[in-house]
Amino acid sequence: MLYKEDWDKTKKKYEEYWNRENHDRPLISILSPKQNIKKADFKMPENLKDRWMDTEYVIKKGRLNFENTFFGGEAYPILWPNLGPDIFGSIYGANIEFGENTSWAHPVISDWGKFGKLTFNESSTWYKNCIQMTKDMVEDSKGDYIVGITDIHPGGDGLVSLRGPENLCYDVMDEPEMVKEGVMELLNGFKKVMDELYLMTQKYQKGTTNWLGVWHPGMWYVPSCDFSCMISQEMFKDFILPELLEEINFLDASIYHLDGPGALKHLDTLLSIEKLNGIQWVYGAGQPTASHWIPVLKKIQAAGKLIHVQIVPEDLDVLLQELNPEGVMYSTDCSSEEEARALLKKVENYKKR
Repeated sequence: MLYKEDWDKTKKKYEEYWNRENHDRPLISILSPKQNIKKADFKMPENLKDRWMDTEYVIKKGRLNFENTFFGGEAYPILWPNLGPDIFGSIYGANIEFGENTSWAHPVISDWGKFGKLTFNESSTWYKNCIQMTKDMVEDSKGDYIVGITDIHPGGDGLVSLRGPENLCYDVMDEPEMVKEGVMELLNGFKKVMDELYLMTQKYQKGTTNWLGVWHPGMWYVPSCDFSCMISQEMFKDFILPELLEEINFLDASIYHLDGPGALKHLDTLLSIEKLNGIQWVYGAGQPTASHWIPVLKKIQAAGKLIHVQIVPEDLDVLLQELNPEGVMYSTDCSSEEEARALLKKVENYKKR
């Protein structure tokens, strides 16, 4: 790999991680700017949409970022069609609007009776662009970097992009069968997209990655349902869990994206899913950082699940002391390569309790 000299060693660490056999230390992904930064020799598109979807620009920007980044520990260069969290809903009719740092969907279902059955539209402009962007990245990379799977949100979050969160809250009470049918229909679309993108990315690389920055030798993804914060545990089991189980069974491996304190009520249910490999704990903006959530992290570890958590460098000492290394991965950013190397050395000198 062009931008990661020890990629073979890194892959072995990930294999240890998935099997919870990294006995020597936890995994850590550290990104920082290099000391000597190269400047762009290309122009940024004036049109905001083109900054997201002009593949030539996205690739040039990505390669420049790789050249200017120190990839410490298990960090590695990834590029994928980053079109925002609602791109999957666009296949079923939602329109996407881009901002500077994210995108969002404009729901299209105002009335379930008038909308009719959810239909996977292969001719969707957004879907076709996502497929073409992936192909272009694969052909550009040829192993220089890893091409990831785009951000896919089926299930409850997929319905949110089509219906809107407020309306979906009413639907679980007023139209329960429509919600149940809808999440299962989106599951079929998720499988189709995953299969297509997985096969596409394997042309010059082995294994898959995505926005979480974790590599697996097979086909893996990040199941999630941020909508779960708005419903009860009973509703989660009734409306979300059946689809979630099918999604997890379809994949070779999975780490669930548990987003915010409002989602913690579902943790026991998630930990009871045998095939679910792990939990990504996201404490959320405005909340205390990772070292303040030791009871949650220990509960995940005690259930035999992997842990992935974003940390600030100041968290590391407490986490190294409190958690066993097996099946644990930390992700962080540093302001300089010097700081990043010092943090990496601290992890590499870890002594198991």
